Formats: sequence, C-alpha cells, structure tokens
Amino acid sequence: MDLAGLSGYLPAVERRLARSYAEAAPSAPAPVRPYVARNREFTLRGGKRFRALLVLGGYHIATGRRPDPVVPAAAAVEHFQSWMLIHDDIIDHAETRRGGPTIHRAVARAEARGRPTPATDEFGVGVGITLGDLEEPFTLAALLAVRAPPAARLAALAELVRMCRLTAYGQLLDLRNGRLDPARVTEQDVLDVHRLKSAIYTVAAPLRIGALLAEGSAPLVRDLEEIATDIGIAFQLRDDVLGAGFDANAIGKSANDLVEGKRTLLVVDTWRRGSPGERAAVARVLGRPSSSEAAVDRAREAIRSSGALAASERKIAELTRRARRRLARSRAIPGRAKPLLDEVADRLTRRSK
Repeated sequence: MDLAGLSGYLPAVERRLARSYAEAAPSAPAPVRPYVARNREFTLRGGKRFRALLVLGGYHIATGRRPDPVVPAAAAVEHFQSWMLIHDDIIDHAETRRGGPTIHRAVARAEARGRPTPATDEFGVGVGITLGDLEEPFTLAALLAVRAPPAARLAALAELVRMCRLTAYGQLLDLRNGRLDPARVTEQDVLDVHRLKSAIYTVAAPLRIGALLAEGSAPLVRDLEEIATDIGIAFQLRDDVLGAGFDANAIGKSANDLVEGKRTLLVVDTWRRGSPGERAAVARVLGRPSSSEAAVDRAREAIRSSGALAASERKIAELTRRARRRLARSRAIPGRAKPLLDEVADRLTRRSK
C-alpha cells in the first residue's frame, strides 16, 4: 500500500475527529460549549493529516493488513497536532492558521466585539492555552479507543508519553535558542531542536504508534525510529528553507522565519560562514516583523552568497541518503513495506510547500 492508498482512510479519520467532539459536548457545562466548538472548528479545518497517515502506515508496515483498526489512533495524533499548534500560535503571536484565525485571536476578537483592549487579548491567550490543554484528553481518549490487545495499547500509550515529553523538550530548546545571539547557537543546537520538536512527533512517533498497536517486533520499531528520525530532521530543514522564502517554484514566497527571529540552520550557518556584511544583512531583519521586502531580499541573498543555503541542502540530502541506506539494510522492515517508507522520505524532503 502506498500513500495514496492510505489516504483513502482519511475520511474515516475526519469522521472520528468530528465524532469525538460530538460525544464530548453534552458533558461540557453549557457556557463552555461555545469555546469547545472552537476546537472542533480548528481541528476540522484540515491540514495535510500526514501524521495520521503515518500511524496508518506503521500498522500496515507491521502487518501487511488494512489499517482500519488504528483509525482512532490516527485521529489521536491529529488531536495532538491541534494541541501543539494552538500553543505554538500563542508563543509565536501568530494571527492565522489553516486559512483562518488562530484560536487565541478568534477568542479575543469575539470578546472584544469591535473594541479590542489588552484585557481582551489577555483573555484570548488564557482561553487559548486552556483549549490547547483540552486537546490532551481528546488525544488520550482516541488512542484508548483502539481495539488492540492491552499490552499493545499500553505500549502505544507509552510512546505517546515519550512523544509529549520530547516535543516539550524540543520547544524549550527552541525558545532558549531564540534568546541567544546567533553566534552562540551551534548546528547541533538546531539539529537537537529538529530531532525533538519535529522529527519525533511528525514522523517517528506516529509510525511507532501504528507499529506498536500492531504488536510489531522490537527490531522493526527500532528501525522505524532510526529511519524516521533522519527523515524528520530533513523534513524540518526543508521547512526552514521554505520558511525563509527559498522556493524556486513560488513567486513572492514569504520569509516569516527570518522576521520572526528563528535560529534556523540557515541563520546559524550565515553567522559561521558569512562575511561581516552578510551577517549584518541578516541581522537587520532577524526578529523584526516590520522589515521591508527589500531588506528581507538582501538577507536572503546574504544567506545564499554565504553558502548557508547550499549547506542546508547538503544536510537534507545527507540525512535522506542515510535514511534510505538504513531502510535498504533493515532486515526487520518487510520488503513489501520499503517502497512506502521511500515515498514518505521523498514526500517530506522534496516538497515545495
């Protein structure tokens, strides 16, 4: 089964997500229900649902069977995604997500009724944090709804605990890096964030959850972890390249990561490789949302001329090659499943959006 085949199960995942909110609504106090409805709307806006696909894929890799039994677990990782995005948007002061307002901004606007104040903004943040927290029980309930042997469900639950912990560690490291002068952030600092914050919960943990619910062998689960971690780090490095506006297929691509001040490998490498002028060009826009388009263009050109962009592309290629070598050597991953993982690597590291 390939990714297109797994995508055929996504309507069932969407139904499961909608059902989870419908089942929870009656037990919520009446004044709270409109807030809970915001979570429902936010989650059901969609997204790529790639984490859900990988849960389904992990089960199929381990069994060779249809992944119907783990549809609730696929929904669980999408609840987790909403949980993380709601909190990330507050941390990043983001205004939009998935084509609509972020949760905290939507709540603040509704409370303000056309007259925003610091108090209504603070209220929106408080409700947003709480609504992000509310996705935790939805995540757990969906995972526990899987019909699997108790030992398999416990193993998947332990993986969820690990995923939550490591993702939080990655977020803390990311916040810490953002407070440092770029010259003090190392390549390893960046890669550690990408491994913990992105690779685990985007690729490795979803695959492992699916395989664990299928009672996959320890060597299989271990090999999935190693391969998926390399792919996941490469995925985030690709995201950083796109987030800085380097996309040959798109005109006028934004450079949000630069003006938001993110310490990506592109930025860190510019400080390490670049001339004083190239570093200065990036410094003028780093963490400055009001930067002009011309200044951002000069920063991008400095990243390119310093060799930092080429270095990121080499790292993406190196990680992807290593993942594919590990996949080819693995004796635990069935041969029938290897094309699917190869397709996952291609989709995540070669994308243009």
